[in-house]
Amino acid sequence: MAEHQHDFRAHAATFAAFNKLVLFTILWVVLLLAAMALGLVGNLPVIATLLGLGGTFVLLVAFAIME
Repeated sequence: MAEHQHDFRAHAATFAAFNKLVLFTILWVVLLLAAMALGLVGNLPVIATLLGLGGTFVLLVAFAIME
């Protein structure tokens, strides 16, 4: 019985890590699309570059410190 409990905890930890990875990917794609829209359609390439780089850095830091 104890072995099954250990398997469940390992599965739950793997699921949480995968969920975190999927959330990061979705948020990063949305950020990338917003930066591309600003740069191409909005004709604001400097602001788009700053938003893309700054937003990526903020996402990486936020997900690194998230448990």
